Amino acid sequence: MLARRTLQLACLLGISLLGCAISPAIACTSFMLQGNDGGRVYGRTMEWGQPLNSEALLIQRGTSLRGVGASGQQGTGLAWTSRYAVVGLNAVGVDDIVVDGMNERGMAGGLLNFAGYAQFQDVPSGQQNRSIASWQLLTYVLSNFESIAEVKQALPNILVNGSVLQAFGGPVPIHMTLHDSSGQSLSVEYIKGELHMLDNPTGVYTNNPPLPYHLAAAGNYANLSANPPAVMRINGQTLPPASSGVGLHGLPGDFLSTSRFIRALILSHNAPTDLSSAQQVGTAFHLLGQFNLPPGSIVLPPGGAFGGGSSKASYEITEWSVVADQKNGTYSIKTFENPDLRQLRFADLPLSGGEIKLMPLTQQQSITELR
Repeated sequence: MLARRTLQLACLLGISLLGCAISPAIACTSFMLQGNDGGRVYGRTMEWGQPLNSEALLIQRGTSLRGVGASGQQGTGLAWTSRYAVVGLNAVGVDDIVVDGMNERGMAGGLLNFAGYAQFQDVPSGQQNRSIASWQLLTYVLSNFESIAEVKQALPNILVNGSVLQAFGGPVPIHMTLHDSSGQSLSVEYIKGELHMLDNPTGVYTNNPPLPYHLAAAGNYANLSANPPAVMRINGQTLPPASSGVGLHGLPGDFLSTSRFIRALILSHNAPTDLSSAQQVGTAFHLLGQFNLPPGSIVLPPGGAFGGGSSKASYEITEWSVVADQKNGTYSIKTFENPDLRQLRFADLPLSGGEIKLMPLTQQQSITELR
């Protein structure tokens, strides 16, 4: 039933499942893990071709926030006050947004690049005050809602526009993954000016194309398993595998978003389940290492759609990786320059006050000298 529904959705979105031309994309990857204590952990990487200069931030309860209207002018859109405290990471010097984060009620999620597909809503005259810019979408959701059900009810009532973010160099083409503390996951995509919300039972999210394609294609990899298959025997001759790992022979290892979706799906599905949520934070970071982009793996040509449209060629790298423990209220961060773990804990933060607190990620790596 799921495969049929996703195929139907793919057709509605105008996606050919055979011979589909897939553009390269900024290589963000995310997934979910479950703890044996009923908790859940969300992990995600952020890749880009130019420095994002991200900072950690806390948006306290009671903070006044204002949307950007279709004109791109600050303060011309929807006004709201944060209902829940939010922690996360910003980007390109925009101090009042999170591009990835979690709120105090355990809702977590992120914005991922969706270039070539994202097309946001038109804002009719006189309705600027019910619109926000695409890059504000996650901030709006995390500061207002604690469940996927609430998001589904609320998002059709606002308009998300594609206004230009000057610090980014143009409109910000994103789609959004969300995960609440009950285990529900949701994909939010704006395509051809229409909102598409789709339950995501896999909890996995990458980039292009839209989610229905990824779900429909996943069945082609049902043969993959962390367990070895039966040993081949032909005419009495045993033909053992060359090494361990044969169960995942055929797992795509390149950096295309379609390949990363399958890799994240298979690895997260096969991850240990006998660990607590706190222990799964470490598991998630190990899995995220499968998606780290070392310099030299992807070169972005000058002026391209990916990597911020730089005037010169650049390397795409993993700027940062994060893991959100939805049960224990921790948000852990590693950056390209510093793999040391830095963590935000809701239990230790001033959650009320109506302010935004910025925390730089410029700490030097700690090295333990052995003698």
